[in-house]
Amino acid sequence: MGKKSRSKSSRRHQHTDFAKAITARGEKSLFDILSDLKEPPFLLILDGIQDPHNLGACLRSADAAGVHAVIAPKDRAVSLTDTVRQVACGAAEYVPFVTVTNLARTLRELKDKGLWLIGTADNAKQSLYDVDLSGPLALVMGAEGKGLRRLTREGCDFIVHIPIAGSVECLNVSVATGVCLFEAVRQRMKTR
Repeated sequence: MGKKSRSKSSRRHQHTDFAKAITARGEKSLFDILSDLKEPPFLLILDGIQDPHNLGACLRSADAAGVHAVIAPKDRAVSLTDTVRQVACGAAEYVPFVTVTNLARTLRELKDKGLWLIGTADNAKQSLYDVDLSGPLALVMGAEGKGLRRLTREGCDFIVHIPIAGSVECLNVSVATGVCLFEAVRQRMKTR
C-alpha cells in the first residue's frame, strides 16, 4: 500500500515538473513550425490577452481545433503561468505558444509566407461566415475590452465580426476564439 501511494505521488510530481518546464517559444521557432507543415498553416494570434483564464481557454480551443501554433506579443500580455496551464487542461503542453517582440512585423512576415490574416472586431462590416477560412490562415483576436491594436488591425487582410442575436454587444474573447476557430475547422473540412 505504501508503494502504491508513493508511486502515484512521484508520478504526480513528475507531471508537475514537466508542466513547469514548458515555456513559450521564440520567434524563430514559428517559421520552423511553418516550414515543417504538410498542410495549409492554421494559426491563432492573440493581441494582448491579459487574463490567464482567457489565454488558457484559448489554448484549449486551439488544441481542439488543430491549430499549429498560438502567437502572442512578449509584452503587455499574459504568459504561460500556472493558472493558464490549469485552465488549458494540458493544451499548453501540446500547442506551440510563440511569443514575439514585434507583432506587426510578425504579421507582415506571415503575409509574406502566404497566410491570410483574418482579424476580429465587433464593429466590422463583414461577417465571419462570409469569409473563406479554408487556406493558409491566421485568426487574429483582440484583447479583452480593447480589441485589436491599430497596427495589428491594419496588418489584417480582413476584419470580421461574429453575428450576435442577443442583447449583449460582444462575446468573451475565449468564447469568440472558439467560435472563429471552429468555423475555420468547418470550412477546412469541406476542402479535404
